[in-house]
Amino acid sequence: MTAEFDLAVVGSGFGGSLMAMIARRLGRSVILLERGKHPRFVIGESSTPLANQILEELADRYDLPRVRPLAKWGPWQRTYPGIGCGLKRGFTFYQHPIGRPFAADPARRDQLLVAASARDEVADTHWYRPDFDQFLAQEAQNLGVEYLDEVALCGLEPGEADLTLTAQKGGKNLRIRCKLVLDASGPRGFIHRALALPEAPLEMSPPTQGLYGHFTDVGKMADLLASRARFDETPPYPVDAAAVHHIFDGGWIWVLRFNNGLTSAGVAATDALARALKLADGTPGWARLLERLPTVREQFATARMQFPLVHAPRLAFATGTVAGRNWALLPSAAGFIDPLLSTGIALNLLGVSRLADVLAGAQDPETIQSRLATYARQTRLELETTARLIGALYATLGDFEVFTALARLYFAAVSFTEINRRLGRAHLAPGYLLCRQPRFAGPMQACCRAATDLFRTAPVAPAARAALLEHLRQTIAPFDLIGLGDARRRNWYPVD
Repeated sequence: MTAEFDLAVVGSGFGGSLMAMIARRLGRSVILLERGKHPRFVIGESSTPLANQILEELADRYDLPRVRPLAKWGPWQRTYPGIGCGLKRGFTFYQHPIGRPFAADPARRDQLLVAASARDEVADTHWYRPDFDQFLAQEAQNLGVEYLDEVALCGLEPGEADLTLTAQKGGKNLRIRCKLVLDASGPRGFIHRALALPEAPLEMSPPTQGLYGHFTDVGKMADLLASRARFDETPPYPVDAAAVHHIFDGGWIWVLRFNNGLTSAGVAATDALARALKLADGTPGWARLLERLPTVREQFATARMQFPLVHAPRLAFATGTVAGRNWALLPSAAGFIDPLLSTGIALNLLGVSRLADVLAGAQDPETIQSRLATYARQTRLELETTARLIGALYATLGDFEVFTALARLYFAAVSFTEINRRLGRAHLAPGYLLCRQPRFAGPMQACCRAATDLFRTAPVAPAARAALLEHLRQTIAPFDLIGLGDARRRNWYPVD
C-alpha cells in the first residue's frame, strides 16, 4: 500500500494533533501516525499562562474554535465537562527537611506561592492527557486528517524532493511519500532513531531519574497545614489548586489534581538519590522516599495507585540535530527538560506556532529549508536556556532562599512575556525565558552558572552567596511586572 501526502506527522499527542489540524487549515494533505492507541497514559500535564495564551493564539489564527475553550478553566468546564482536567491557580512550593515534618515557618521562608490567575474562570489547567490527546486526535480527523494508529514505523528514506516513510500496520506494509515529516513522537523518538541522530549534552543539566503515576484519594496540603500552621494572611489562592512542588535536597515531588478524582504525582531525583532510594524498584522506591518526608507521607497515607509506577532512568535529553532536509522535530521530540517549572507544554506550543509559520509561508524548497534551520536554532537555544535554569535550581535544592531567588527568574521572564504578548508587543520579549533579550539573557545565564558553581562544593562562602542573591535581584528588577522584588509579600505573590 502506497500513499502520498504533503505532510506526515508522527505522534498524535497534543503537539502532533495540533500540527496536523493547522496544516489542514492551511490546505495541506496530512497523515497523522500513532504508534499506540488512544486513550493512553502520557506524562506532562501542567499547563501555564503562557502555554494557554499560545493555544488561544493558534486557535484564533488558524480557525480552530473547538480548541479555544481548552485554554482556560471556565470555558473548558462549560464546553467540555467530560474531558478531565485540573484547576491550576498557581505554583506552590514547599521545602521539606529530610526526616522531619514540613516546618510551616510563620515567616513563610520555607514556601513559595506564585499566583497565575485571580479567579477560577480564567485559570490555567492541568491536562488529563488520556482525554486531552484523544480529543485533539479526533478533532484532527474531523478536519480531514488521515489518521492511522497502531502503526509500526520502520524507516525513513530520503528522496530528492520528498521523503518516504516505511511502516507496517496489521501485517501490511505501507509506504508513505510526503514533502515534509514532522516528528512529535517524544524524546528519542522515530526520526532520532531512524536517522541515528546524536544526543547533545544539556549544559549544567544534572542527570536525573523519574518515578510517577496516577493516584486516587490523595490528601490536601491545605488540610494538613490547617492543623499545624497559623499564617497572618490568607494564601493568594487555594494551595492545592496549583502545581504543588515538594522540594527537598536531591529532588522534588509534584502533585497535580484532576477533576475526575485522579491525581498525577511523581518524583524527579538526582542519580545519587535515585540510586540510594532504588527508585527503579517502583512502588518500594516510592515508599522509601515517603519515609524520608513525613508530611508528604501523611498526604499520601490513603492514596491508591491506579497502575504500577513508571520509572524513567533518564529524564533530561536533547538531540544533536533538530531539523534536516524535509524534516523537523517538534520541541517535545528534540528534547526533554526536567519538569520542575512546567516548561514542556509552552516550549512545545511555541514550536508548533513556528512550524505553522513555516507551512504558511513561501513553499519553495530553499525557503522552507532556511526557515527550518532558523526554527532548529531557536528550539535548541530555548532548550539550553531552560536546562541551565533547571540545573541551577537543582544545585540549590538545599538552600531554599537561593532556590526561590532563582525561581523568580522564571516567573519574571514568563510574566513579562505574557503581558507583552497580550499588549501586542511580543517583539519586546523574544524567545522563551527571554533567551534572546540581551539585557536579561546574559545576566540570567551568569546567575545560573554562578549558582551551579557556588553550590558544587561545601561549605558555601557567605559573601559569594550574598553576591549571588544581589545579582539575581538586579537581573530580575527591570523585568519584574508582578512584584517579585517586594519583600513585604514574604514569598506569597498574588495576581495584581
